[in-house]
Amino acid sequence: MRIIPAIDIIEGKCVRLSKGDYDTKKVYNEDPLEVAKSFEDAGLSYLHLVDLDGAKAKHIVNWKILEKLATRTSLTIDFGGGVKSDEDLRISFESGASQITGGSIAVKEPVLFTSWITKYGSEKIILGADAMDGKIAVTGWQEDTDQEVQSFIEEYVKKGIEYVISTDISKDGMLAGPSFELYQSIINKLPNVKLIASGGVSNLDDLIRLKEDGLEGAIVGKAIYEGFIRLEDLRELID
Repeated sequence: MRIIPAIDIIEGKCVRLSKGDYDTKKVYNEDPLEVAKSFEDAGLSYLHLVDLDGAKAKHIVNWKILEKLATRTSLTIDFGGGVKSDEDLRISFESGASQITGGSIAVKEPVLFTSWITKYGSEKIILGADAMDGKIAVTGWQEDTDQEVQSFIEEYVKKGIEYVISTDISKDGMLAGPSFELYQSIINKLPNVKLIASGGVSNLDDLIRLKEDGLEGAIVGKAIYEGFIRLEDLRELID
């Protein structure tokens, strides 16, 4: 299982939110590059980078930070937040993203999002399937929808999606454990999906269980920043 540390960006700073609420913003470091290098120095290979300003603005904002992290570290970066147009996508890839995560765009403009899968391939495009009470939420989790998570993912699997990042918003930033039942239900129904867990990871046991449950990857954020998981302890879980 891939261990994927997270950096969320607001106003150029490394922050974390609780349950996607911008009012709960906590700044952990004013230099995202310093944080990214600490992940690299610990032997980690991947990074989940989220442009929270972009998610709220509905267009990419912090592409220069993406470019800096991509050019000054060796981390493989998946990038999301505010990617809403062909131009946003172009800028993201040219700035160094290896993969792009689309959530809101996949809900609101499925024809456009499907065209990205066709044009760039399933290795480059990740479906963001973030949920509140089993229903998809979009626009930086500020809007709820009536779409069920599993059926939403299933429709995109038919269109070629392989990678899915799913966050149970009620778990995000709460350090109370991931949504194991949600992930297991998705894997049981869609066993070929490369599912990446996000939200709630609080300790190494959570990661071990996710690995045993068949997750392709797990995103870790606040547990690292708050010291619940030490970077050096992640080495034993890295394939």
